[in-house]
Amino acid sequence: MTSTAQAPPHWYGADRSRVASVEEIRSLFQALEREEGGRLVAYFDGPGGTQVPLPVAETMLDYLLHHNANTAWAYPTSQETDVLLARARDVTATFLNAKPSEIAFGNNMTTLTFHLARALGGTWGAGDEIVVTDLDHHANIAPWRRLEQERGVTVRSASVDLEAGEIDWASLERAIGPRTRLLAIGAGSNALGTITDVTRAARLAHAAGALVFVDAVHYAPHALVDVRAMDCDFLACSPYKFYGPHTGVLYGREDLVAALDAPKLDPAPDWPSEKLETGTQNHEGIAGAGAAVEFLGMLAGPSNASTLRPRLEATYAELHARGQQLFERLWAGLSAIRGVTLYGPPPNRPRTPTVAFTMHGHSSTQVAKYLAAQGVYVSHGDFYAATIVALLGHAEDGVVRAGCACYTTAEEVDRLIAGVAELSS
Repeated sequence: MTSTAQAPPHWYGADRSRVASVEEIRSLFQALEREEGGRLVAYFDGPGGTQVPLPVAETMLDYLLHHNANTAWAYPTSQETDVLLARARDVTATFLNAKPSEIAFGNNMTTLTFHLARALGGTWGAGDEIVVTDLDHHANIAPWRRLEQERGVTVRSASVDLEAGEIDWASLERAIGPRTRLLAIGAGSNALGTITDVTRAARLAHAAGALVFVDAVHYAPHALVDVRAMDCDFLACSPYKFYGPHTGVLYGREDLVAALDAPKLDPAPDWPSEKLETGTQNHEGIAGAGAAVEFLGMLAGPSNASTLRPRLEATYAELHARGQQLFERLWAGLSAIRGVTLYGPPPNRPRTPTVAFTMHGHSSTQVAKYLAAQGVYVSHGDFYAATIVALLGHAEDGVVRAGCACYTTAEEVDRLIAGVAELSS
């Protein structure tokens, strides 16, 4: 197959006993060359979507320029497309510790979740219950709420310990009962950075005979997903949150998906998960999603399919340690600024390197605009985690959110802290 991809840096994928340094990683992100007001941009908007490294972009470009075709036909580019999609499914399955036949791709997590909800809800009705939580992104609430209108099910919501920024486990235990058909829960809060023990939650749900759907969109960039260890039945994540393109991924336990009556064109799909993929897929996006997983794996060593999972484990362990150090620095720095209020668990609790805060006397929009002018990009609002942000008292304007990624440096963290301090003075 023809390829136009550029040769990677000498260290990329090299045989080594360490994970690539932040400087080496940054060399693969052309977005980091952008300037604002004469200063290089510091991207803290990763919780809403990370920047994309060259290997991922080049994989997508190479597909579009040299292999672009529809699937399952008897000519070379179609066959090459089949191979590329199969590879992406394989590496994504390894990423989640699943089977390739349990992986479905879609436009985004929200679309996939609505589709799954309707497929599951087709057998549910009055008297059946679904449990959600107040901590979750509404992509893991609205699809299940829709079944209240379409199927007459009852949706119960577990509350949050607002001071801790964590699930109220007593509330969750009360919400789950003999009529519960599904628990929909997030592994990581995109607003507060909280990491929830979904394995513990799955035990509660399964003991009641219910299924478990996990939203791992915010979790997957920061902790390596293991659907077997989580003991979940379904899980969704978004490659654009871990250095890939705007696509969605859905894991579904093979036997459960095979039994679903999901809307699908004939003929029957080759694999159960394909019944959750409707229409012509975003082939370049799927190829890019697989490339994002391989990018993370190759940060810890040379490309080798048999060692991808161990390399991902090494990468995630190192990036977690770096992210924790950066987050502790960020939390301490912002905490020392008068008028700043931080939300979510402190650094000594299970969490991602994502901070939410407000500034007395300044709206979240004003804070974001002020920092942007200094080349520091943060996001603001409720990030579709509208319930928890409203419960914190910020329904009208939301909060400011800053997240550390694999390319974030201590100097960038200090710039963010300095910018907030200047605005508060």
